[in-house]
Amino acid sequence: MEKNFKDIWQAALAQIQLNISPANFSTWFKNTEIIAIKSGEAIIAVPNAFSKEWLENKYYKLILKILNKLNPEIKKLGFTVKKTKTLSFENPQTVLEKEKQLNLNNALVNKETNLNPRYQFDNFIVGSFNELAHAAALAVAEKPGATYNPLFIYGGVGLGKTHLLQAIGNYIIQKNKKKKVRYISSDKFTSEIVNSIRNQTIEELKNKYKEKDILIIDDVQFLSGREKTQEEFFHIFNALYEKNKQIVFSSDRPPKAISRITERLRSRFEGGMIADISLPDFETRLAILKFKAQEKKVKFPEEIYEYIAKKIEKNIRELEGALNRLIIFYQINNQIPDLIKTKELLKDLIKPPLRMVSPKTVIRTVAEFYDLKEKDLLTNSRKKELVRPRQIAMYLLKEELKCSFPFIGRVFKGKDHTTVMHAYKKISEELKENERLIEEINLIKERIFSL
Repeated sequence: MEKNFKDIWQAALAQIQLNISPANFSTWFKNTEIIAIKSGEAIIAVPNAFSKEWLENKYYKLILKILNKLNPEIKKLGFTVKKTKTLSFENPQTVLEKEKQLNLNNALVNKETNLNPRYQFDNFIVGSFNELAHAAALAVAEKPGATYNPLFIYGGVGLGKTHLLQAIGNYIIQKNKKKKVRYISSDKFTSEIVNSIRNQTIEELKNKYKEKDILIIDDVQFLSGREKTQEEFFHIFNALYEKNKQIVFSSDRPPKAISRITERLRSRFEGGMIADISLPDFETRLAILKFKAQEKKVKFPEEIYEYIAKKIEKNIRELEGALNRLIIFYQINNQIPDLIKTKELLKDLIKPPLRMVSPKTVIRTVAEFYDLKEKDLLTNSRKKELVRPRQIAMYLLKEELKCSFPFIGRVFKGKDHTTVMHAYKKISEELKENERLIEEINLIKERIFSL
């Protein structure tokens, strides 16, 4: 059993990653491992006491559920703090050749650049759904600061935006090790701004960023509503741009659909090249599965690849998660699963039909899209930032789920059905001429039906 600890935990991480945000995954599951399984208890080593407490209180049930499915003998969890070894930064190609673990985002990360060396252009699958974004990214990597500046890549969750962004940084460093590259998520960037303001070191922080040759910021939609962060970032952006330093962004939506962001910053986002990543077609999904299996030196029957590619349509990360589950079955049992076994292993990953979407899912998705709390949408508050999202949620419940006006009123804490009718009519009329609203609602629907 001991030799399988690492494989089981890597498989579990692959599934955990599908259930929580990238920021939470990176924060709480980095440098964790199973060090023992005895008497039905899996002992998980974590880097510090804070992580131990958080995993025990917030993620115990999720971890146990996933581990139990991978190994029914596991009935409970234990957490222990242990010192972790510092990972050295190696040549990216060497890392790719040496590494045998499953493909996860918490592999070796360079502390200076914050880049994961596993993200390369060579292992990025290109299809019609992402060829524009890939071509723009490669052009930027070849001539940073001279081609598309800034480069803004947007698309849904799990479609490869982070891979592409980090591939740019890794490519530039491989060509010129003197280039100063920094990759960072908008959440981490905001935390740095907040902490520097608190510690009265904001000028030092801005100077640090102004020294970079390439700045890559992931998920900039999370800058929404963070006015001070936007203000400080605006100055950093201008300083870099004026020196022809390359700036790259990613987002889950185009700049015009990011709410609560200053117009001057929005105009900066729109000032260069905007490229989208849409949903991969069947052939591309099939190619991705075969490529990832080849990386792991495993080959499955064609019908297995086709089954997964047909059932998982909207998320590349989910494709990898499904494949990883089959790989761990093979590693544990030394047996390639047939189609019947594959269906059994993946039954909880295959999404139900769209008609199973619930009103709660719609409301939660709308709230998350506009960076609001779900409960706020259900209040009677007339604040401008709540009224419109509430009307959009009502519209979607009627238009997509075919809920009755009285039912929707009851969902929204007993609102009169005439209020719902007004909201539905207002959004319907505006959709006839408001392109920004059309884009927002399409993005929300894509999220709803990919959950």
